[in-house]
Formats: sequence, structure tokens, C-alpha cells
Amino acid sequence: MAACAMSGERIYLFDTTLRDGAQTRGVDFSVSEKVQIAAALDELGIDYIEGGWPGANPTDDAFFAAPPQFKTATLTAFGMTRRPGRSVDNDPGVQAVMQAKTPAICLVGKSWDFHVDVALEITRDENVAMIADSMAHAVADGREAMFDAEHFFDGYKADPGFALSCLEAALDAGARWVVLCDTNGGTLPGEVERIVAEVVAKLPNDRIGIHAHNDTGNAVANTLVAVEAGARQVQGTLNGLGERCGNADLISLLPTLALKSDYELGVGDAQLAHVTRTSRMLDELLNRAPDRHAPYVGASAFAHKGGLHVSAVLKDPRTYEHVDPQSVGNDRHIVVSDQSGRANVLARLAEAGMDVDPDHKKLPRLIEEVKAREFEGYTYDGAEASFELLARRTLESVPDYFEVDSFRVLVERRFNALGKLITLSEATVKIVIDDQRLLSVAEGNGPVDALNVALRKDLGKYSEYLHDCRLVDYKVRILSPQAGTAAVTRVMIESADDAGARWSTVGLSTNIIDASFQALTDSIRYKLMRDNAPA
Repeated sequence: MAACAMSGERIYLFDTTLRDGAQTRGVDFSVSEKVQIAAALDELGIDYIEGGWPGANPTDDAFFAAPPQFKTATLTAFGMTRRPGRSVDNDPGVQAVMQAKTPAICLVGKSWDFHVDVALEITRDENVAMIADSMAHAVADGREAMFDAEHFFDGYKADPGFALSCLEAALDAGARWVVLCDTNGGTLPGEVERIVAEVVAKLPNDRIGIHAHNDTGNAVANTLVAVEAGARQVQGTLNGLGERCGNADLISLLPTLALKSDYELGVGDAQLAHVTRTSRMLDELLNRAPDRHAPYVGASAFAHKGGLHVSAVLKDPRTYEHVDPQSVGNDRHIVVSDQSGRANVLARLAEAGMDVDPDHKKLPRLIEEVKAREFEGYTYDGAEASFELLARRTLESVPDYFEVDSFRVLVERRFNALGKLITLSEATVKIVIDDQRLLSVAEGNGPVDALNVALRKDLGKYSEYLHDCRLVDYKVRILSPQAGTAAVTRVMIESADDAGARWSTVGLSTNIIDASFQALTDSIRYKLMRDNAPA
């Protein structure tokens, strides 16, 4: 990405995950989670961390009452400019933000004449005065003041003179930054580039920021073209969290600016390598599976499946990788599937720590086995753990650790003592370890959960290896829907442990419970093998 101005100019990163991100449907951060996310952002090298809106809710109040201490980041409180007809001293909203005692304050105000006329029903001069008074008040209190120009791009297209007057009022009052907000997320990159360039021609670009929403899927692109046009502060959220379609994704923006431009960031190479971990940490907090196809940090971001691609990337990664996966803390993945050739399989075995001779006499058998099983419906594209178990069984040996004698699942639907209709699942699992028979019974939220609990409940000498092992994702796909209730079902299970490892396994059967049990037992055996449990 070529810089429009002098190379080496500083770009400042402003994270709004703890406020904008918290507006995502289904997201509700606790105080401790906000502290954990803020600490991770500080470690990443983010310049400004917006902690929330003091006075807006008890969580934000508690966060600002005992704010985390940062190594380099500047904690920022968010709020609104003063209300019409009030002075800043008599505006409860402004005073709540000031009482947060953060080094920086970001206040949002109107910059679209339509909102001023219709929503606020005040004169445009009064709106400009509200901005100027609020910025001056923050500056007089020794804060670094910022103005979020709400709906700026819509406002500029409607009346450029008025939109610019809002920015000028903030800057004249001492604001360090004026941020151009695409609040509706409807502006396209060409418009953003043109408008930012016109603003930069009139105002100092080292005081202009960009805040893009993703309603057209262009938030990252809009942010990058704004930087090209002269903006020097970039606002966004981790993993693109935000209301509606989300905000500009800092997890994509940060490595793009760091690795593909000449701009300077407050993020060093060692911090950049934390990007993948930070992204997945947020998903873990939200109890959701990471996006496997996310740029830079997804599990598939550097995955290679076609045999020709694999052969080329192993000779020179630059053929199919635009950056080094390690630079962002990710890894290359060689996918094994029915399209795999010898190069794919050997590379995937090397990833698993298996040094296999290309002329190994059993290697053709493994390749044919993979292709035959995928023809049946298995997939090893996203089930790396099941593939490794299959490979080790074929090429060398891997302990079974335990033998499943039988399992049974009962599902009962009945009315409880309160007259409420409930469904209960109970699983019984009989296993054999070292000629010792063990029987476990457990209840669960459903048949698969009951099986999972029962299977892990008592594995004898292996129980100590499973205390931190948990199921984090469960997917079912019907492969032959034309067969109706007799259809073949494929189950994919993703597991994780406290060491941060994640692995996926697969099961296949005409019985969904049987397919699930296959994937569950593979998951446990892989965990035992990875942790070097004794056979």
C-alpha cells in the first residue's frame, strides 16, 4: 500500500471494542472481561483504548471506578457534547465523563444538518457552539480531547460547509483529534477517499481520524483509503464487533498497516505476533468459535489444499502466502482431503511432528485410505486431530488407551413436579482400561452432552489428563438428505484445553449419536496422545 504523504508518518490506533463492540447483539461484557480485553489491547500496542461511557450503565461505572493501569495505551472515556440549552458545567452527561478522570475524552456530536434540524431541532450555530464548548471544557481540565463527528460523510454530502464548521469548531477549541464517522456504514470507498482528501486540503491531516461501520462490507477498505487520503487516526474493534454489521476490524487493519505500508505504528514485531492470540481470546470470552476464514488470524488463512499449491508453497511460501504466518502469530496448515497428493500428506505429517520418509511403503496406503474415507463422507479438511490419529495408526502405532465395550443413551420427555414439560438425557458408558471394566452414568443437556460427561467421568488412570479438556463447538451435517431419517450424518467436534490448544475431530454414521460418539472418543484419544499419557 503506497503512502499518499511522506512515508514513515505515524498512524494512531484507537480501539472501541469495550463500547462499540459491546453494542453487538448477544455481547454483554462483564467488568472483569472488559479489564481482560483492555489488558490484551495494551499488550498489543494500541494507542487509545475507549473503556466505555461513564454514567451510561453500572458496568462502565464500575470499570472507570477502578480502571486498569496501562503500559503504553491511553485510556479514553466516551460521551456526548453538551445538550442544547445547558452549559457544560450543568450537563450531567458531560460531567459524568469528566469524573472518570481518564487522560483522554472522546465526545460525539452532530455534523449532519438533517440531524440538527430534525432530531435536535436547534439552530446550526447552537450545534457548533455545543461542540466548541465541550471540547474547550475538556481541554481546560487537562484532558486530551477528541470529537467524533457523527454521520460526517452523510453530512458532508448534504452540506460540506456545515460539516466542516463542526470540525473547525472542535479544532479551534483545542481538540487533538476530529474523527470522521461513517455512522450508517453506507459510504463507499471512492466517496470516502474523495471526502477525506477534501477535508485534509482544508484542515491539518495529523489531527484527523476515521471511524467506519461495516454495513456495506467496506469498513476496512474505507479505513485504508481514508489513511491513503491523509487520516492519521484509525478507529475500529477487535474482530469487527459492533452494532448491526459491525465496525472496521482492527485485527485486519493492524497487520495490513504494519506489513503492507511505510507508516509507523506503536506496534512492534513482537506485539504484532500477538494478533492471532488476541483475536481468539476475544472469541473465547464470547464463547463462540473463531472465524476460520478471517484474514491473517483464521485457521484457514494460511491453509493449502490443492496438491499443486502445496508443492509450490513448500518450495517458496511467497507463491501462495502474502505474508509470513508467524508474523501475525498464526501457522501454515496443509489440508488433507480427497484432493490431496503426496506433498499435502507429507507436509501435514510434518506439522504433526511425524518425520516420514517420502518412500515409506505405507504412505500410498494412507493416501488411498484418506480418499476412500472422504468418499464415504468423512472430511479431514477441518478435522486435523482425526487425521493425525488415522495417520499414526496406519504408518506407525498409536495406543487406543481405552476400549469402549458399549454405550447407551436414554432420552425421557415428561412433566416434572411443577407441571413443566422437560426433557432429560442420561448416558451409560462401559469402557475397559488395562483389563479393568469401568462404568459411568451421567445426565446432560442433551444426548451428546450426556455422553460427553459420562465418557470423561471416569477414565481411570487417564482422568487426570482430561480435567481441562472441554467441547467448544459441535456441528452436524446431513450428507444424504434424500434418505430421510436414515440419512448419513457427519459430526464435527472442536475441543480445547487450558493450554490454549484447539483440535477438531470427525465422526460418521447413519446414527447421529454414534457419529457424535466417534468424534468424542477421537477427541479424548488425541488429547491423551498429545499430552504423552502412558499406554
